[in-house]
This record gives sequence, structure tokens and C-alpha cells, in this order.
Amino acid sequence: MKLLRRLVPHPLLTLLLTGTWLLLVNGWSLNSLVFGFMLGILIPFVTQPYWPDRPRISRPFKAIEYVLVVLWDIVQANIVVARIVLFKPNSERRPNWITIPLDLKTPEAITTLAGTITMTPGTLSADVSDEGHCLLVHCLDAPDPEAVRDEIKQRYERRLMEIFE
Repeated sequence: MKLLRRLVPHPLLTLLLTGTWLLLVNGWSLNSLVFGFMLGILIPFVTQPYWPDRPRISRPFKAIEYVLVVLWDIVQANIVVARIVLFKPNSERRPNWITIPLDLKTPEAITTLAGTITMTPGTLSADVSDEGHCLLVHCLDAPDPEAVRDEIKQRYERRLMEIFE
């Protein structure tokens, strides 16, 4: 088991890199699968010294649920942003900067939250405080900044705490 862990230090990254290679070559053959798998083994093996503390995902099924929630929110936000841009006059838009106090402690969880906010149309993570206690978010249209803050904390941060902490 230790030999396998030494050869494949990051099994999920190995699978991700193999899949990414297959998507990049835009084809499906045994050669591209083997080469992608070789890259998937080699890259994590070479970069292993730079990963001293691997993130621990305590509940992987919650991570799958989180991805599905984020994908659904991205679809919905695209529709909302299209309506705002196409039909809402500039004088009625209420862009806001919102400071979100963070209960998350791990850098991986904070980075995932910031990335999620940025991927969702209409919002953008702009900065994280030096100590990692707050996240600064810009919203395209947020007449009620407290409601946006509460929704981000409830919808995303709570789930990330279940996954990472």
C-alpha cells in the first residue's frame, strides 16, 4: 500500500490529468490513454515535494453535491445577468462591494469559495484579507448586500465547511 501511495501520490489528480489529456488530444485511442496516464503519474510524482499538506476531503459525496449546486447556480446566474444587462437600465442597477466574514480556516476551502464566487456570473471575488478572515466580493446588482452575504455563507460556505473541515 505504501509503494502504491509513493508511486501515485495524488490518485484523483492522476485521473484528472489523464482525463484532461484525453480531452486535449480530442481523440480516444489506447496510445493517448496510456500517454495521458503516464503524464498523470509523472506530474504528481515530480510535484510531490511541493504538496506537503494535502487537503483532506472528509465527505466526498458532499463535494459532488457542492459541484452540482454550483453548476445549477451558474446556469441560473447566467439568466439573471442576461436579464440585468439586456433589460435593466443603468440607473436602476445597484452594484455593491460586499465583505463576507469567513468561518472557513483552510486555504483550500477559502480558495474554493473565492473561485466559486468568481465563476458565478454577476459576482467576483476581489480580495481576501491577510489573515483569511474576510473575502471582498463585487456584485453586479445587489440592492440588499446583507442578503447576498447571507446567501453565500449559507449556500457555499456551509457546504465547504462540511467538505474540508
